[in-house]
Amino acid sequence: MTPVGLSLLSKSYADLDQPDDALRLINEAKDLIEKSGERWAEAYAQCIEGEIALTSPQPNAAKAEAHFECALTIARQQQAKSWELRAAMSMARLWRDQGKPQQARELLAPVYDWFTEGFDTRDLKEAKALLEELALV
Repeated sequence: MTPVGLSLLSKSYADLDQPDDALRLINEAKDLIEKSGERWAEAYAQCIEGEIALTSPQPNAAKAEAHFECALTIARQQQAKSWELRAAMSMARLWRDQGKPQQARELLAPVYDWFTEGFDTRDLKEAKALLEELALV
């Protein structure tokens, strides 16, 4: 659980406009994943690193997109639908902000539609709201 905790803490530092600490912690999380060989949280760490790229003093959308794509690939390989949903939401928000709402919807909708329960969870509520927003654009 340490890599997930470090990833969450890293995201918090990014949200507090402390990018150096955010990067240090996400790199520590990724190092732990690599050393342990336990890759179940790897997609999440990639996703958080993408979020950090967007919130840094000099936002880098291309770098963020690469991290989100990596997170999606890892989640799909692991058949980790929850991580895939989070990565898809991050990519969809990025594409929405870049004026690509249709592309965002086409990515997110199939992942959301895979779920048959848990619609009261935060992630699925956020995904539904994002899909509804994308439908209006």
